[in-house]
Amino acid sequence: MSDPQQSATRARTRQAIIDAAIGLLAQNRAAPLGEIATAAGVGRTTLHRYFADRAELLAAIDVEGDLRLEQAITRARLDEGTGAEALLRLCQEYFELGDLLSLMFGEQQATADASCFGPDEAGPAGGGSESAGLSTPAFEAAVRRGQHDGSIDPGLPAYWLESILWAHLYTAWSFTTQGNLTRYEVLRLTLRTLDGAIAGRR
Repeated sequence: MSDPQQSATRARTRQAIIDAAIGLLAQNRAAPLGEIATAAGVGRTTLHRYFADRAELLAAIDVEGDLRLEQAITRARLDEGTGAEALLRLCQEYFELGDLLSLMFGEQQATADASCFGPDEAGPAGGGSESAGLSTPAFEAAVRRGQHDGSIDPGLPAYWLESILWAHLYTAWSFTTQGNLTRYEVLRLTLRTLDGAIAGRR
């Protein structure tokens, strides 16, 4: 196998492990590495060739999460349309992150538990939850644009809208995992509710 082929194969294997880890850890934060290896279609030894331990794998997931969030922001085209339209597109793009979004919420909950009960009593922790932040210049610019074009209530600051957006996404994720509604219906209800929550006074 040539070096480029070998590099491509290694990259695919590494990505498969990360994808499998995100899927399993979103459902069970304590999922063992052996289960992750099986889900990725590799052996435990192969997994350890890419990630020496759990901490290293979680660090890689953190980097992957940041990358996917950045890609979602790009796809949302926050500089186009009204401010409200931009935020609704961002909500939809984040909703489509699926298991990664679930894992992010799980990490935030673990961080909250740790702050309440102390590090010695907290459960297993994943990567940093700070990647869940939305307060980027593009997000804040979209909010300001919406407040000027009348699509976003000018009395709602960007930091408040950030919390509102994540609250709606958390609710959406919860209903998705329950299986009582289709993903399409959950997304429809989420976007409709968010639109009403951020709308400018009419």
